[in-house]
Amino acid sequence: MSGIEGLLGGFVIALQPVNLLWALLGVTVGTLIGVLPGVGPVSGIALLIPLTYGLNPISGIILLAGVYYGAMYGGSTTAILAGIPGESSSVMTAVDGYEMTKQGRAGVALGISAFGSFIAGTVGVLLLTLFAPLISRWALKLGPPEFFLLMCLAFSLVAALTGDSFVKGLISAVLGLLLSTVGIDIFSGEPRFTMDLIGLIDGIEFLVVAIAVFAVADVIENVQKGLSPLPVLKPVPLRQMMPGWNDWKASIGAILRATGLGFVVGALPGAGATIASFMSYGVEKSLSREPWRFGRGAIEGVAAAESANNAASSGAMVPLITLGIPGSGSTAVLLGAFILFGIRPGPLLFEQHPDVAWGLIASMYVGNLMLLILNLPLIGLFVQVIRLPYATLSLLILMLSLLGVFANAASSFGLVLLVFFGACGWILRRAEFPMPPLLLGLVLGGLTEKTFRQAMLLSDDGLLIFVKSPLSTALTICLGAVFAYGAYRFLRSRMGSGEAAQPGT
Repeated sequence: MSGIEGLLGGFVIALQPVNLLWALLGVTVGTLIGVLPGVGPVSGIALLIPLTYGLNPISGIILLAGVYYGAMYGGSTTAILAGIPGESSSVMTAVDGYEMTKQGRAGVALGISAFGSFIAGTVGVLLLTLFAPLISRWALKLGPPEFFLLMCLAFSLVAALTGDSFVKGLISAVLGLLLSTVGIDIFSGEPRFTMDLIGLIDGIEFLVVAIAVFAVADVIENVQKGLSPLPVLKPVPLRQMMPGWNDWKASIGAILRATGLGFVVGALPGAGATIASFMSYGVEKSLSREPWRFGRGAIEGVAAAESANNAASSGAMVPLITLGIPGSGSTAVLLGAFILFGIRPGPLLFEQHPDVAWGLIASMYVGNLMLLILNLPLIGLFVQVIRLPYATLSLLILMLSLLGVFANAASSFGLVLLVFFGACGWILRRAEFPMPPLLLGLVLGGLTEKTFRQAMLLSDDGLLIFVKSPLSTALTICLGAVFAYGAYRFLRSRMGSGEAAQPGT
């Protein structure tokens, strides 16, 4: 099946009334999650997975993917109107967006944010359409050694680029890998690390851990911080959201550059939308003839940051659906959802499940159009929703967490694990350990172990199998470079803290 035929078939699936309804629900909920500070797309996707039980895989994945890229849109609302990013990827949007609001130009900022997000999201999906099948066909040539090295590279990149400490990121990934070993040994069939508990025979459900370390730990952390409701925000009339010619002239270059950069950065495991928005903002500031305007209400700063994070969400889907390797917490939860539906993303996805692959890609085109329609006239409604007291919101999140885990496990043991991992997640957060590497290790742990053991069975020379082919050698070198970078960051931070401790410095 060619790319054009596959995409046309995907549109036939995505435009079915039931799938349109699920896409609309996904992007709407995603927008709300992006708007609400302290929630985030990872928690939102994890909480909604139980709602997909009973759905066919295509509808369920369309719903969850809509939540993911919908959250990228929603994070700009509070960033622009109140200077409070709904999402970490909207931090740079708040820099100039809130300044524009104080200058009476909130409508234009919201408008260019919505249009830039739509353009970047649509172009990003177009690039996904072009490159995903090509990468998938290339990946079919990979053997167990190459796949093992790819997953190790994903772990190390996520550890290196998520959080401030490479060592803590690596420890978090190793903890996730250790959790994935609980249950039945994939080769011998013997139970391991179950401590004679029946509830651990099938392993530790990723959904329980995902909800615990993100949703439950988020609630504990935010309640401890004492988040208060946002100030009363004035609705912005639709007519004020239409950018003028000068606004478009200043922004269109930033939108296009940020789209390309955001897609590439988003496709790198561990980089994600936050890094993409920071990089794009920095590029626009360095290219500007008036860099002093950035931070004082530059519309191109808003356009660059928002375009980058939406393009990055499309880019992040490339390694997920072609290699089965998620690059962030959000895509790790999406991978877990695929697996719950009995579908393993990777090189064979386009051959074994073309309806799922192309239906998902086509739904992203439709979902981006829905988001543009939603984000312009319904800003006033979203502004009212974010005034919800956090005590009420946190109670709702905890109820959904308990119901979701119980619906999945149908036993009280799952609830015990939820509480246990929620407390562990909060402790790890307090110690500044990043959570995405842990979730990535848990989701990919089984496949990592399987490919490593397969490589060892195929090898007569032990570990030398990982440098036998040109590709495996290149991946090994890349892996070494990432560890060298991580060691450099660690040593620099240690030297910096040592200098800071010196008296008189």
